Amino acid sequence: MHYILRNKSVSLLCLLFCCITNFANAQREIYRPDHDDKPYYFGATLGYANSFLNVNKTKKFITDDSVLVAESGSSGGIFLGLSATGRLSDRFQIRVAPTFIIGQSLYFNYVLNNPLPGEPVYQKRTLPANIVSFPIHLKFNSDRIDNFRVYMLGGIRYNLYLTSNANSTNTTGDIKFKGSDFGIEGGIGFNIFLPYFTLSPEIKFSNGLSNIHLRDPSLKYSSVLGDITSRMILFTLHFEY
Repeated sequence: MHYILRNKSVSLLCLLFCCITNFANAQREIYRPDHDDKPYYFGATLGYANSFLNVNKTKKFITDDSVLVAESGSSGGIFLGLSATGRLSDRFQIRVAPTFIIGQSLYFNYVLNNPLPGEPVYQKRTLPANIVSFPIHLKFNSDRIDNFRVYMLGGIRYNLYLTSNANSTNTTGDIKFKGSDFGIEGGIGFNIFLPYFTLSPEIKFSNGLSNIHLRDPSLKYSSVLGDITSRMILFTLHFEY
């Protein structure tokens, strides 16, 4: 499923690149030619994030047959944010873009071998994941061609889970997630210079580096899972002024 999603993302990116290139080639008037000389500028962001989890199973999952299947599911959400970009040189910029991601959820699908009386065989454990993300990116810009430019970016991000259940009283056997996450991300984007602002479509891939699972060996749904790390694909529109 994740490979299919990546292939679709690459196809969408190629289509977007063709459309943007045709648009840029049709432009003759150069808009805001001195924009790159600014020491800094600000903007707003709007986008869509698709999240999924990378999960390692424990030995208990193999030796204990109480849980036959434990699979993570992907979900998507929209995000809004602000951005601040500083000029380092003719090629390099640094950007900070705190965002608020809403509508996502982290969940697992389970198949039980010996459910309790009245307990369904198929179980779904869901944790709403409203996130405040703090990414810091280093951007590398290509040459500007009329009103069009390509850039690459990479950096780090820190996520704060506003709906974490790390401190809750666990009476249902649900798995618990930590309240924060750290990771790296990289991607590619395009600057389209317009008369009053710059439109910058962008795609990023984000990989978590820290384990977000608070494992409890005494709980059925938590004991079969080991380290869990986050993954995200983000489609973003930056409106920069």
